[in-house]
Amino acid sequence: MDTHTPMHSDLGGPDLRHHGDAEVRDDGSALVDLAVNVRADTPPAWLREHVAASLGSLAAYPDGRAARAAVAARHGLPVERVLLTAGAAEAFVLLARALKVRRPVVVHPQFTEPEAALRDAGHTVGRVLLREEDGFRLDPAAVPEDADLVVIGNPTNPTSVLHPAGTLVELARPGRTLVVDEAFMDAVPGEREALAGRTDVPGLVVLRSLTKTWGLAGLRIGYVLAAPETVTGLERAQPLWPVSTPALAAAEACVAPRALAEAAHAAHRIAADRDRLVAGLRRFAPAGLRVAEPPEGPFVLVRLPDAASVRQRLRALGYAVRRGDTFPGLGADWLRLAVRDRTTTDGFLTALDRALTP
Repeated sequence: MDTHTPMHSDLGGPDLRHHGDAEVRDDGSALVDLAVNVRADTPPAWLREHVAASLGSLAAYPDGRAARAAVAARHGLPVERVLLTAGAAEAFVLLARALKVRRPVVVHPQFTEPEAALRDAGHTVGRVLLREEDGFRLDPAAVPEDADLVVIGNPTNPTSVLHPAGTLVELARPGRTLVVDEAFMDAVPGEREALAGRTDVPGLVVLRSLTKTWGLAGLRIGYVLAAPETVTGLERAQPLWPVSTPALAAAEACVAPRALAEAAHAAHRIAADRDRLVAGLRRFAPAGLRVAEPPEGPFVLVRLPDAASVRQRLRALGYAVRRGDTFPGLGADWLRLAVRDRTTTDGFLTALDRALTP
């Protein structure tokens, strides 16, 4: 497992600000979206209606107490350990600005916004690059002992690896902040390997997003779970009223028992749809396509020759997929595919067959 520590001035590396929405934005054609990791057919009608009902109170300043209490109850925590944010992306910015760290390290390949936020805050960021031959799995010994901030996703975007909770806990130690991005954990049946709700791990900060499972990317809502002193420090770095009234209403609704049951059902459906996608992808092994297995998130990472050209041919056939070369540790021969329903998957596999035979 290779450990690299590029300097802040590393301008020749991947575009850390490229995200899946760029694959479908500003395109005149109607592309079937396998590039963005937001669950399809969301938000559900009941959630749209609940958010719409909050619009009548827009004249008042947002009051996040009820939503914060609801999130705390969902994870069995006191409210002092919860901070509501405008999506998980805001949390990365707050961490980069508020924490006094000397050697932050980001475990890649993973969501690039944590490193981008740290760089923007003036930090020199170290990288631990997980390798394909190791299944993109973490060896805690690869993380430098003197790293005082470590960021890792679980399940990890884009590799779809679900790291064992015990492996992540091995990264914790006094004087270190361990940030675990669990934005996709509610898409894992039973949320196994989750650290949300744990209070026995020193320096643990868990991030959750409600935008992926519930289709709320345009509303921006997420939260941080951490020790009270960490929450207080992050809260001081926030502007006043950072989360809007509609977003607060969504947060409260999405952690209610009804929503948790629906999310649990969706996680099992996503797992079945992912199995169908992976089985279909394996048929293209003679063409050199390889799946990073076993995937555990609502997306699949694949490697194939001339992936950039295949991606363009897929666009011409009406399908958008996520390029992989903007993730540190990957290259131009990688693509990320969002898991979709059976009909969409079958249509995509037919298009992929054509795209692999130009």
